[in-house]
Amino acid sequence: MFFPRVIPTLLLKDNALVKTKKFKNENYIGDPINAVKIFNEKEVDEIIFLDISATKNWQQPNFEILEKISSECFMPLAYGGGINKIEHVKKIFRIGVEKIIINSAAVDNYDFLREIIDFVGSQSVIISIDVKKTIFNKYKVYSHLLGKNIKTELLDLLEILNDIEVGEIFINSVDRDGMMNGYDIELLSLVSSNIDMPLVACGGAGNVDHLKQGLKLGGAHAVSAGSLFVYHGKHNAVLINYLDKQQLDGFK
Repeated sequence: MFFPRVIPTLLLKDNALVKTKKFKNENYIGDPINAVKIFNEKEVDEIIFLDISATKNWQQPNFEILEKISSECFMPLAYGGGINKIEHVKKIFRIGVEKIIINSAAVDNYDFLREIIDFVGSQSVIISIDVKKTIFNKYKVYSHLLGKNIKTELLDLLEILNDIEVGEIFINSVDRDGMMNGYDIELLSLVSSNIDMPLVACGGAGNVDHLKQGLKLGGAHAVSAGSLFVYHGKHNAVLINYLDKQQLDGFK
């Protein structure tokens, strides 16, 4: 039986957790170590940390905070941000991270992707693609580093990643980020029908039904969310939370 994964995605900026809306308006959430401890207790499937400042500020991964996170983390851990050398990859895996997430390098250096896969295997490599709609309702690949859409076409990029045989594709809708109004199902369906590897959906989940829609309608193999797991109530009070057993059973 297929059991989909439900994954909290947490954003790191320096040594703190933040949450964004449409990749802007960073809101301080709290201490990442405390969040990991809470998610440990709630027995989450796995957890993703994305350092949103490392790549944008041309910094290497924050190995110090990553090591602290890894030492406290009892669930599978994936990390992305600032990874642009094979030495970064080797150090991250020595720390204890199970999967790495590559974003900017995915459209800049395919040889680097192949080098990473040769070192750790496809199953440990996730490619994160940020997607934004144009005013003409066309999906474009968005660069967090440049702060704008890039020329690489989404379907062309997916074809290349199929050929390279990366482990998973992590799709994040910039327009839905932090809005909690549901995934872009059209985007997920487009991606899932054009890749050979598992799809992780992100961007927009605000309730359990949204998660189920990402799986059943969007064709995702796993669903991820940030706001859903760090906010509570109509006023978005900060509260680290996860699905209870009854809710999780509803995915079986």
